[in-house]
Amino acid sequence: MTEEPIGKITHYFAHIGVAAATLTGELAVGDRIRVKGHTTDLTETVESLEIEHQKVERAAPGADVAFKVSEKVRAGDQVFRVTAG
Repeated sequence: MTEEPIGKITHYFAHIGVAAATLTGELAVGDRIRVKGHTTDLTETVESLEIEHQKVERAAPGADVAFKVSEKVRAGDQVFRVTAG
């Protein structure tokens, strides 16, 4: 497994289980991601992706995105895209 850094968490919305992040790399629905921080270590598949409350299939570097997560994440956590190989 290889991990490519693609962004940083900026906010976590606990009541809806959604993380907001600013991207430094591309992210798409279906990508496997890992969110890693001081007390966070979570790997899952991106099921849906939004920019400004609009569903998108992919987002480019520099975009501010939101996606559902199954556990709490924290501002400052790193986001990595996980690929086989």
